[in-house]
Amino acid sequence: MDRARLAEFLRTRREALQPEDVGLPRGRRRRTGGLRREEVAALCDMSVDYYSRIEQRRGPNPSEQMLAAIARGLRLSLDERDHLFQLGGYATPRRVLRADHINPGMMRIFDGLEDAAALVVSHLGETLIQTRLAVALLGDDSAHTGLARSLHYRWFTDPSSRLIHPEGDRAGHSRLIASDLHRAYTRDGRGSRAADIVDALLAASPEFAEIWGEHPVTGPYCGPKRIQHPGLGLVELHCQILLDPDQSQSLLVYTATPGSESYEKLQLLSVVAGQGL
Repeated sequence: MDRARLAEFLRTRREALQPEDVGLPRGRRRRTGGLRREEVAALCDMSVDYYSRIEQRRGPNPSEQMLAAIARGLRLSLDERDHLFQLGGYATPRRVLRADHINPGMMRIFDGLEDAAALVVSHLGETLIQTRLAVALLGDDSAHTGLARSLHYRWFTDPSSRLIHPEGDRAGHSRLIASDLHRAYTRDGRGSRAADIVDALLAASPEFAEIWGEHPVTGPYCGPKRIQHPGLGLVELHCQILLDPDQSQSLLVYTATPGSESYEKLQLLSVVAGQGL
């Protein structure tokens, strides 16, 4: 670990990042052009003391997980994140396994959707980040570990993952999800994480194996959705999707038709989510 260069690299990237880049107000009393350490710490979901000690060359050796959080908080590009890992004393992982790193441009768009039901997912159906409204609407899908990080895997192995969808919609979702995984497997090939998920599902789910045998192919379509919310009942939504240039990640935004009953329900849920209830 190169403690001095790591600290210098973090400082330069922090000072180059503007409040507007991460959805923060600049404020009239701000004297520095970049972000404050406490702001970066909040973006990285770590304590101010922990982040400050790293930047002051006196902190602990950060783990790969902590470096990944810092890279996300500082909106680093993949090349910058690779450099950060090397300064931290870690080998640069294969790019095909780097789907947990959110593209900085995608993060800037996401930062502007704080009041919307929005989330960023990897091409393997792994939720990387959600707004509070998305958590209130869909549940916290970023808390899973292992293969269960992928909705593709959970859909065919955990019956509770289907409860937010009306029973009549589930067969269609199964085909869409299997098709999405088929596209990821074709892209990444054998020995990839997509292949690990496919192998596990072929062994665990006859439903998946039957659909997989048909070689399902569809485009990255995210149309109308019906969500069976435990508190609000049925909510009918439209889903808009933005693909990252390399198509490894997608930004999904759920909206309801203004004036509709579902719109009123989403507005109510937004108030509840904003209060942290």
